Amino acid sequence: MHNFKALAKNVIEIEQQSIGELIQYVDDAFELACQLMFNCKGRVIVIGMGKSGHIGGKIAATLASTGTPAFFVHPGEASHGDLGMITSNDVVLTISYSGETNEVLAITPVIKRIGAKLIAMTGKSSSTLAKLADTHICIKVSAEACPLGLAPTSSTTATLVMGDALAVALLNAKGFTADDFALSHPGGSLGKRLLLRLSDIMHKDERVPVVSEHAFIKDALVEMSLKGLGMTAIVNDQHQLIGLFTDGDLRRVLDNRVDIHSDSIKTVMTHNPKVAQSDMLAAQALKIMEDKKINGLIIVDDNNKPVGAMNMHDLLSSGVL
Repeated sequence: MHNFKALAKNVIEIEQQSIGELIQYVDDAFELACQLMFNCKGRVIVIGMGKSGHIGGKIAATLASTGTPAFFVHPGEASHGDLGMITSNDVVLTISYSGETNEVLAITPVIKRIGAKLIAMTGKSSSTLAKLADTHICIKVSAEACPLGLAPTSSTTATLVMGDALAVALLNAKGFTADDFALSHPGGSLGKRLLLRLSDIMHKDERVPVVSEHAFIKDALVEMSLKGLGMTAIVNDQHQLIGLFTDGDLRRVLDNRVDIHSDSIKTVMTHNPKVAQSDMLAAQALKIMEDKKINGLIIVDDNNKPVGAMNMHDLLSSGVL
């Protein structure tokens, strides 16, 4: 019977060791590579064949999403027209563990003739690709995790980790922020939390539940029913917010046997309710609502006049919650 757990643990241990060995290769050559990419006026073009190509695609994606414009070019396609994507303003990051991959070497003279800077990422500093490059990042591993020593395992993991090291080093050098990250990830949950403002999701104009301070409780209930937000703003004659009436307030009113037909909403409303501004991040509004244990907010302008309303359901629908 095969001991799958022992085999898997052995793979992880070998790859773990390979990652640890990479520290020695974060050297002056690595720093020069970072400098070339940092000063790049164009794009970082990542090129790799086979498994190196798959890893290269991920490295390009990581660079692009962390502030270093980048894309992947397949070396085979590059030989048939895609080299036209590369300009003298670009930096080309070529990946080949052996440093002798034919498809990559075939286009290297053209890349150099174009005038693009060339970074090689290989496991052999004496390889042809390493010697042709402006700088070489070593990704040598002592052993592949594959027991046959054939399938790229530790070497591809090491390549991926070194690519992450480049991306994060550049991210910090460029002063890339969470807001910058959100701009390239608008569809993700982080992007929504960092980009979405209340003005994007709040109910506006006639959809905002509002009644006058002179209204009866029954009038407030009708407004709450029509607008469906579980609350209504109470305003004075200048249309400024002076209070709020919610479903929770209604339960308390009914417990106290108040006459909803003859009693003024002003006598039972919540005074000085928590409010928000339209330019507030939806994530900030969520924190306020969680801290105050409330289900909705009235959004006011600089004159304290209601301009919007939102509740937890709106945050849920927008993907913030």
